[in-house]
Amino acid sequence: MRILVVGAGAVGGYFGGRLIEKGEDVTFLVREKKQLQLKEKGLVIHSVKGDFHCRPKTIVATDNPTPFDVVLISTKAYQLKEALAAVEPFVSDYTVIIPLLNGVEHMEEMRAYFSPDQIFGGLCFIESTLNESGEIVQTSQVDDLVYGEWNGEKTERARQIEDVFSGTKSTFTLSENIQQDMWHKYLFITTLSGITSLMRAPIGPIRDTFEGRTYIQQLFEEIRLAMNAHGAPIADGIVEKQMEIINKQGPAMKSSMLRDIEKGSFVEADHLQGYLLLMAERYGIETPLLRLIYQHLKVYEKHLEVVGKS
Repeated sequence: MRILVVGAGAVGGYFGGRLIEKGEDVTFLVREKKQLQLKEKGLVIHSVKGDFHCRPKTIVATDNPTPFDVVLISTKAYQLKEALAAVEPFVSDYTVIIPLLNGVEHMEEMRAYFSPDQIFGGLCFIESTLNESGEIVQTSQVDDLVYGEWNGEKTERARQIEDVFSGTKSTFTLSENIQQDMWHKYLFITTLSGITSLMRAPIGPIRDTFEGRTYIQQLFEEIRLAMNAHGAPIADGIVEKQMEIINKQGPAMKSSMLRDIEKGSFVEADHLQGYLLLMAERYGIETPLLRLIYQHLKVYEKHLEVVGKS
């Protein structure tokens, strides 16, 4: 099975690298600058699950199009339009596309761009980043990728992908309820990214103070109420379960959004917090903490524009 990974950053590079390490046929669709870097230095993973180094196969958007069986899209939400246009020549009518973006808004765009039947649901949990040399640094035992048919069926093609994805040093899981899994991840990551970005701190110092813990629970509840009003398929008691996950995180654990802020990079404020805020307003749900976090992120984005123009 031929696998194309769009992007070779902290997420796509990691999971694609683990598949290469197993022996699967993986190619990365990257920009020319990244292609040159991978040819010169290779794909380098530093991980608690074991280090890995290889020189992977790469292509750029202008290369001769040949179809792939599976496409993993691991870009940021603000890069999605460009990624869809770049990958289109490499998609056939039998290609399965698995997005690993946070949130759910992108699913509508992808199911409109390609045939809805081609789009699986997908998500991942991983604490990884790129160091100054462009190498992937993965720092916790959690490196899970979850995927599945949008309707939850375990089809033949899903089982074939499951067989290809099995046996790596990371965890690939075929889900029977990927829509619920994605909404649960959305609830968790929006709370984690929002609270750590607002406080400019890893989860430990926030969680381990009384007021900090109160803010985490408040943000969970605001988002849960908005999702319930929208009819999202979230489970009863999900906030309590996700607070347990928060409690188990290492004190130095940072969201990818906070890491992006620390690097002075763009963030997914509109795709994550903004989309939920619009949802809450549509149903008349009061979300004061979510609104504060979103405004905080928009001020940060405006600051990036000002710095960029100076």
